[in-house]
Amino acid sequence: MASSSALSRLSNLHNHLRPLDSNNQIEGLVKFSPEVYQALSSGRAVVALESTIISHGMPYPQNLDTAKQVEEIVRKNGAVPATIAILDGVPCVGLSAEQLERLATLGTRAQKTARRDIAYVVAGRRNGATTVSATMFFASMVGIPVFVTGGIGGVHRHGEETMDVSSDLTELGKTPVAVISAGVKSILDIPKTLEYLETQGVCVVGYKTDEFPAFFTDTSGCKAPCRLDTPEECARLIDATTKLKLGNGVLIAVPIPKEQSASGSKIESAIQKALKEAR
Repeated sequence: MASSSALSRLSNLHNHLRPLDSNNQIEGLVKFSPEVYQALSSGRAVVALESTIISHGMPYPQNLDTAKQVEEIVRKNGAVPATIAILDGVPCVGLSAEQLERLATLGTRAQKTARRDIAYVVAGRRNGATTVSATMFFASMVGIPVFVTGGIGGVHRHGEETMDVSSDLTELGKTPVAVISAGVKSILDIPKTLEYLETQGVCVVGYKTDEFPAFFTDTSGCKAPCRLDTPEECARLIDATTKLKLGNGVLIAVPIPKEQSASGSKIESAIQKALKEAR
C-alpha cells in the first residue's frame, strides 16, 4: 500500500516540473523513446538510468543483460525506465533494444560523459555514456524527478591535496533530482564526501539504516545524516524538496542486501593494500 502511494506521489511530481508539449524547445534538443515520451506526457512515473555502467562497467554481453534486467525491474514496479545516453551527438532519453545493444557493443569506445563533456560530445556528434552528473542534468531537463544508480562518485582519498572531487557531488548540489543509490563507492573518502554533500546543501538519507552504506558493503562507519523507512516517506521528502524549490538534489542511500554484502573491514583492508601498492 505504501509503495503504491509513493508511486502515485512520484507521478504527481511531474505537475511541478516542466511539462512536455509540442512547443517545448526541449524536443528539438533531445530524442525521447516513444515509451518515455508517452509516460512523461501523461504524468506516469519515470525513472532515469545512467549508461556509463553499460559501456564502462562490465564487458559485453553481461553489460547488455544487466541493462535489460534493470529496466525490467523498473517496469515490474509500475514505472517506465529511461536509460539516458548520447548517440551520434543526440541526447537520448529512453533507449530502444537496438540502441541498448549498440551502446553495449561500443563499450569504452563510447565516451564517458559527465556534465563538462556534454557539449563536446553533442557538438562532435560523438557517442557518450552518461555518468551520474550528466544523467541528472538530462533527467532534470526533461522533468524526470527520480534517478536510480549503483554507487555515486565522491571525494577521493587525499582529496584535500589533489582536489579530486567527483562532479556527481556538485550536480547534487544544484540539480533537483532524487538519486537512489547504494551509497558512495567504497574506494572513496566517505567522511569527506558526506561533509562535501552537507556543504552543497544535499539532504542525505539512509533507507532503513542509521549507517551510510558503502556500495559493496552495508557498513561504512559513518552515520547517515537522516533516516527514512518507507517508500511513502521518501516520496514525501522528494515532493517537499520540489515544492520548496530548493534547487538541489536528494541522495537516498539504500544498502546492499546483507546476504550479498561484503565485510566492511575486508573491503577497507583490500583498498588500503591496493593504495599502498599503487604508491
